[in-house]
Amino acid sequence: MEALQLSDSPGVTKIVGGQVQQGRDNDGSQAAAGRIREVPSIDGPLDADPVSGIIAEGVSRSFGSVHAVEHMDFHAPAGKVTALIGPNGAGKTTLLLMLASLLAPDSGTITVDGLNPATQRAEVRRRVGWMPDTLGVWESLTAREILTQMGRFYRLPKHGIPDRVADLLGLVRLVDLADQPARVLSRGQQQRLSLARALIHDPSVLLLDEPASGLDPGSRVELRIMLRELAEAGKAIVVSSHVLSELDEIADGAVFVNQGRTVNKQTVEEATARGRRYAISAVDTESLSGKLTELGLAFRIENGRRPAVSLMLMNDGDAARLLREVVLAEVPVLSFAPASGALEETYMTLEVEQR
Repeated sequence: MEALQLSDSPGVTKIVGGQVQQGRDNDGSQAAAGRIREVPSIDGPLDADPVSGIIAEGVSRSFGSVHAVEHMDFHAPAGKVTALIGPNGAGKTTLLLMLASLLAPDSGTITVDGLNPATQRAEVRRRVGWMPDTLGVWESLTAREILTQMGRFYRLPKHGIPDRVADLLGLVRLVDLADQPARVLSRGQQQRLSLARALIHDPSVLLLDEPASGLDPGSRVELRIMLRELAEAGKAIVVSSHVLSELDEIADGAVFVNQGRTVNKQTVEEATARGRRYAISAVDTESLSGKLTELGLAFRIENGRRPAVSLMLMNDGDAARLLREVVLAEVPVLSFAPASGALEETYMTLEVEQR
């Protein structure tokens, strides 16, 4: 069909907050993003490294007879958000623990900003911010006390810790709960506190395991914007998440893993260029199906509360042209939208191939 020929793929629109600026939250506290370099790390500002970000090559780790990670390769460059995607049991958390220097690999090499975690653990840990999928707090301590203690652990200058803590509490919107015991925090509030804890020493690398778990929709949007701003500031950010639809708006690229191995590497632009599935619903599904058949398009009808038609399109231009054709044919369209994100489409394709 002439109107639906593949055209140049449009650029991927991402939520980007721009350069990190100084500002104030609604409660009047100064945002930590604007002062990310004001409180130095352990021994002062980090020096620039010839190799920035994370590189893992041929990494393996076993637990007895269980091979959690086998010859996995992974690269997360500075200034980018890299998604780590895979099913449960694929080895994602084991890989993150090794990247954070909390678990030693059985074989293979890892470098963080050009440093080897096996021989330069202290230097690596001052560069890494680790956010596990479960916070693991001292329940009797308040959010302020937890962040203060973390600042002491990282040997931040004592005079700068209170301001740094206040900034981060404002950034993650926990000012009103700053002096409440951690045990009263909800799952989403604990996640926000965990992110603040990971940022306390201004790391150059962030490792985030399911950071959006338990967050309400508004907090998820704030997290996306924050991570883009941190990447724009030059940090290497790794996000492991099952919420694949949101990763299109966060990530620059993705590494797909399964059964302990790397199975694919892809930028978001590459994933988008491969096309994705769209869903169309109409008052009269039969007339919609007839028009799509007339246009020579392959599709399938998805049964549900309201039947919808599912089909693959290569880009947004093709989607716009198809919608125009359907509307001009006077098909009463109720909805027309992507049924999956670009990275989610790749993941589902890989899942089918693995089976």
